[in-house]
Amino acid sequence: MTTQKCLRIISGSEKGSLIPLSSPPVTIGRSDDNRIMLSPEIGASRHHAELTEDDGLWSIRDLGSMNGTYVNGERIEWPRVLHAGDKLKIAADVMIFEEATAAPESPATKAGTPTVSLTTTKTDKPLNHSQPDMEIAEETAAQLRVLVPKLESVVTEIGKCIVGQHEILHSLMLALMSRGHVLMIGLPGLAKTLMIRTLAEVLDLRYRRIQFTPDLMPTDITGTDVLEVDEVTGRKSYRFIRGPVFTNILLADEINRTPPKTQAALLEAMQESHVTAAGETYALAPPFFVLATQNPLEQEGTYPLPEAQLDRFMFSLRVDYPSEAEEEEIAESTTSDRSVELSKRMSGEEILLLQKLVRRLPVSKHVVKYATRLARATRPADPRAPEAVKKWIHCGAGPRATQYLLLAAKAGAVMRGSLVVNCSDIRLAAPPVLRHRMFTNFAADSEGVDVDAIIATVLKEVQEPGEKDYQDAK
Repeated sequence: MTTQKCLRIISGSEKGSLIPLSSPPVTIGRSDDNRIMLSPEIGASRHHAELTEDDGLWSIRDLGSMNGTYVNGERIEWPRVLHAGDKLKIAADVMIFEEATAAPESPATKAGTPTVSLTTTKTDKPLNHSQPDMEIAEETAAQLRVLVPKLESVVTEIGKCIVGQHEILHSLMLALMSRGHVLMIGLPGLAKTLMIRTLAEVLDLRYRRIQFTPDLMPTDITGTDVLEVDEVTGRKSYRFIRGPVFTNILLADEINRTPPKTQAALLEAMQESHVTAAGETYALAPPFFVLATQNPLEQEGTYPLPEAQLDRFMFSLRVDYPSEAEEEEIAESTTSDRSVELSKRMSGEEILLLQKLVRRLPVSKHVVKYATRLARATRPADPRAPEAVKKWIHCGAGPRATQYLLLAAKAGAVMRGSLVVNCSDIRLAAPPVLRHRMFTNFAADSEGVDVDAIIATVLKEVQEPGEKDYQDAK
């Protein structure tokens, strides 16, 4: 029998009743247009709280109520991800978030018990789906007014430890907001590991580091089953010991130094956000963010990442040398006894909210056409491909590049505090998105042609859609 998320009432006249959760969002309040209607006597607001679901995870947020919404005794200010057993308090009503293995009985079906009910409107649509676009835009803008300054403070706080590398930090934030993963390529000593560790500390997220070596095994990443024996009964059982992949930010250091079998252990985690071991599936708690590093010089004894795994990364970032002034500052600060104290600027719940805002942001057909046109222009067989692509590229970017171009552009608009995604956001995202999805041929390698130079040519020659494009589509 299938399981379903539900709320169990543990106080009031409806104690013990189950309310099934389906067709999110689910609004809670005393107004009759809520999906869950509460009794006016308990002191709830007209629209008190809202339950939403994203990729199987349910979260609750307060809708500006007078009495507040509480999770496990703590008043929430931001959306809170819910786990089985969490206790919710809305005004005078207390309920438990859990799973039901059978279709629960709705309190609305019980005669004479109107205290808690499931509201079915004429359209049977969630409240947010019936809101005018203007109301949704105003709500999103209000959330951005709070979160964008916090994003800026995150970058400022990281700057206490990291000198320069502003574009890299900006790209890391874009990928994190887009639920993407990043491949960082740079020489040793350019603060790649320090940058990631500092990011995790400022965001108050769990951080783990894996040093990839030729003898690293897949179970060293995902975890393994251990046989345990009960000393009293003599009974034997297996217990899964979770590996370092069970974290929020994972640094895969020198990922190309381990064989493909071990590299592939990250594929499922990166793509599906879960790990399968001995037939059991274990979910990874969001947010989950993988940053892999590569040394571009020492290639002897390494295993280049296959194209399928490269495509799992949203960005490929090249970490370059600092400027002379920055290097002087680095030398001065790191050779003194000055200690840097970092403050936590954002929480995991706020990162999850940002990720939802990025996905919610609308994109015009004009921007979608331009992103699609750019990605297709990297393929030698495409009619719009510039001569540089036909001459020097063996294989171009796939459809995932278009998706990541749009997500990165949305995140870029959010970073600017804007609700409008434009083509300049697409152009800014193009180099890190396309760099590892375009593969040069022998002619390019022999002539020393760099992929970034080809991307610059594509951006220069591929024009934005014009009036003729829309006339042709009619």
